[in-house]
Amino acid sequence: MSDRQQIEEQATPAKIQVSRAFSLVWIVPMVALLIGAWLTFQAISEKGPSITISFVSAEGLEAGKTKIKYRDVDIGQVEQITLSKDLSHVTVTAKLDKGSEQYLTDQTKFWVVRAQIRGGSVSGLGTFLSGAYIGIDPSKTGTPTQTFTGLEVPPVVTLNQPGRHFRLKADSLGSLNIGAPVYYRQIQVGQVVSYGFGQDGKEVDVQVFIEAPHHVRVTENTRFWNASGVDVTLNAQGLKVHTQSMISIVGGGIAFDLPNDTPPGKEAQKDATFRLYPDFSSIQEKSYSVRSYWMLLFDQSVRGLSVGAPVEVYGIKVGEVVNLDLEFDADIKKFQIPVIVAIEPERIRVVNRKDATKTEDDHKALIEWLVEQRGLRAQLQTGNLLTGQLMVNLAFFPESPKMTLGQQDGYLVVPTIAGSFEQLQESLIKIIGHIEKVPFDQIGSDLRQVLQTTQSTLQQIGGLAGKLNRETTPQLQATFTELQKTLIDLQRTLGKDSPLKYTTQKTLEELTQTLRSLRDLVDTLENRPQSII
Repeated sequence: MSDRQQIEEQATPAKIQVSRAFSLVWIVPMVALLIGAWLTFQAISEKGPSITISFVSAEGLEAGKTKIKYRDVDIGQVEQITLSKDLSHVTVTAKLDKGSEQYLTDQTKFWVVRAQIRGGSVSGLGTFLSGAYIGIDPSKTGTPTQTFTGLEVPPVVTLNQPGRHFRLKADSLGSLNIGAPVYYRQIQVGQVVSYGFGQDGKEVDVQVFIEAPHHVRVTENTRFWNASGVDVTLNAQGLKVHTQSMISIVGGGIAFDLPNDTPPGKEAQKDATFRLYPDFSSIQEKSYSVRSYWMLLFDQSVRGLSVGAPVEVYGIKVGEVVNLDLEFDADIKKFQIPVIVAIEPERIRVVNRKDATKTEDDHKALIEWLVEQRGLRAQLQTGNLLTGQLMVNLAFFPESPKMTLGQQDGYLVVPTIAGSFEQLQESLIKIIGHIEKVPFDQIGSDLRQVLQTTQSTLQQIGGLAGKLNRETTPQLQATFTELQKTLIDLQRTLGKDSPLKYTTQKTLEELTQTLRSLRDLVDTLENRPQSII
């Protein structure tokens, strides 16, 4: 047995014990780990959201410097600016302060603030020194998102401002722009905050903001009109010029008020929709809910007649033209122009009506009676001598040929008659036709013969005058000489100192004396008749 084996047999077996005490060596890394976790949690919890905004260009923007501001307070900063893959726009990545998450919805708007002039006011002058920044119009309503499309035209921020928003429907925008003023009796009480197309794409939707306390002046009967430029009206009362201010002339504007003799009605609620009228005079026109559509078939030129032209009775508007077209009737081989007009019966006040109920049959019966018994006809007339625009005039012609009320394509067909201008044109055509029948060639030939005869006669008269001058004039001259001598002799005979005159004078004196003596004798005999005895 070797020594090693002996030692192993005599040695006591070792006992292995597991230590359960915590070593102080691990305290430091654990504390460092907890501090790091706390700092990480605090950094993550205090970190604001990251968003991306798309702009057409990055003009004035700079990564790491450009701020995002709301009411001139920094709430974020641009971190990165990159181009899109198709190079159509730029993508701006920005960090916002914590707490702004609730305002990041699809209704929130971003735009770049630069120095500009809009709505008659100057804004963004501070960017000349500090540089451009990104403005925000936050909104809690909508779907949360972190991707936005920046606006090219800065909006008007009205969040938390006392007042009320309203929507206006218009056929066209005109010269209106964001920031354009809204007036009430020529005092600015609001402004245009946005505009765009309506849901159907056929109208323009304009949103305005009316500041408190003026928003209560907007009622259900209020009417808005486009106050841009100058409204000039020329009528029988003379020339009228209507405008709100110099700002509205240059940059556009909107005004609102109640039409004449119209009650205010109830106060309009937020986002109430109104019609935007084109001018001030149009808001005074009454609106009518009932419309009757007629068809007028013309076989003459309608140049100057357009959609919107008035339809009048005795000079008072009762409707307007809504459509006109050109069609060819294959049966009669003739062109005709169907003009559709909208008649508003409420414009005509009916008096002395026994039956208060009105039906569609009553309306048709009335039109039928007017057409067949009173001779109601439609004709084109000149509405404006300067522009040549036409209008439709409804007049009564009892002596016109009898016609009946027709119906075509669901419209009542009212007979038409040629207008005064067409009648004048037809008269002129008839006159020209009669003039064309005059034989001007034969008359010219006859006149030529008359002229030749006259010329020959004049030549003969000239020859006769020459003969008289040659033969008769000397004899006449001799006769005049003899006559002159005779007159001289007669003057000598009857002159002042002539013997004949002296003898005649003496004879007259003696005759006068004789008559005087005879008068004395007669007087004596009358007074003393016995003297004759």
